[in-house]
Amino acid sequence: MPSDEELLSGFLKGDHVAFDELMTRHEDRIFGLCLRMLGSREDALDATQDTFLTVYRKGRQYSGRSKFSTWLYRVAVNTCHDHLRKRKRHQAIPIQEGSDLPDSSVGDQFDSVEVRPDILTALSSIPEEFRSAVVFVDIDGLALEEVAGILGVPIGTVKSRTYRGRRLLAELLGNFRSTSEHQRDEDHA
Repeated sequence: MPSDEELLSGFLKGDHVAFDELMTRHEDRIFGLCLRMLGSREDALDATQDTFLTVYRKGRQYSGRSKFSTWLYRVAVNTCHDHLRKRKRHQAIPIQEGSDLPDSSVGDQFDSVEVRPDILTALSSIPEEFRSAVVFVDIDGLALEEVAGILGVPIGTVKSRTYRGRRLLAELLGNFRSTSEHQRDEDHA
């Protein structure tokens, strides 16, 4: 089975089937990332399509200094940030979606399960840099080194953003207790 880098090289030499294979390998993960970043299925579908259009047009810009998947995630994150900026400019208020059923076209049922709507709503409420870190580390389960490469920041920054994002999410979801509250509970025990 050819690597992602080999498929990209084949595509750049004119093999469009190689691009189809790259897209097939990564489209579910990219869609999942876009859904968690944007909070809307429609926006996520648009961003996924835009991500692969960018790869199609700018595949030659992949330098090989990182894994192809890292570069692809970076393209997807940038695309999501572009969509979020456009959304802010148009002052559109997203319609809250209910819980979608798992996508039956996905082979692994666990990969097809949507994030709970309350978490999606909370994620869309925190700043983009914290959202990106939390999505990659906690939801996608990527290693800190890989997230640092995707986001183009040091590992310490990823750790800090993940911590701050988790704290904001906990506050929004009503799961955060301050140190003084925790201490009072222990004193009364």
